Amino acid sequence: MEYPELNIKSWAEEDRPREKLLLKGKSVLTDAELIGILIGSGTPRYSAVDLAKLILKSVDHDLNKLARLSVNDLTKIKGIGQAKAIAIVSALELGRRRKDTGFEKNVKIISSQTIYELMKPELLDLQQEEFWLILLNRANILIKKHKISIGGITHTIADPKVIFKTALEYMASSFVLIHNHPSGTLQPSKTDIRLTKNLVNAGKFLELPVLDHLIFTDRGYFSFKDEDLL
Repeated sequence: MEYPELNIKSWAEEDRPREKLLLKGKSVLTDAELIGILIGSGTPRYSAVDLAKLILKSVDHDLNKLARLSVNDLTKIKGIGQAKAIAIVSALELGRRRKDTGFEKNVKIISSQTIYELMKPELLDLQQEEFWLILLNRANILIKKHKISIGGITHTIADPKVIFKTALEYMASSFVLIHNHPSGTLQPSKTDIRLTKNLVNAGKFLELPVLDHLIFTDRGYFSFKDEDLL
């Protein structure tokens, strides 16, 4: 049975998502309309935008939560098949990877906020912990962002030997430690504190200083330096 009132084709042209984007620009579209364009088509009962509204409702209209859903998660929503789910996941992953390449070119680390913004393309929306180094020259200008390890939901392994070996290989003059907490917890664990102290002490001995250690979450960060814990 067809439900005309829910069929996008029955809407006024200026209210259809694709036509609305062409006529008025992308910024006027709602989240549901943008997702509806990704979905492409609806079901006999629901339009693509109605399906998008169901998806948004399932994540409390939080796009950060939506970005964490897998293809399997999305296909649990009635009307969302694998192809539609893949389109949504792919679009959100492109958004996560979006980088301002100009920002990374000759970027100078001047604050913890600079570090946080620099690492957003790498760590935003991740469901597992990762440990990274930001390697710097004498002027605190970025040499390279380097992933040390990938862990599970609650922890990852950061081997001091690998960390210093990497820093020396790239001829870094100093470096910053950063790892994410997928749980959103900003406070460092006892392991985080112990590891940081050990690396700071080793860095002093090798004249390869650790400038900061950031705990990254999607909504903010914790800086060991800002909190006088280095």
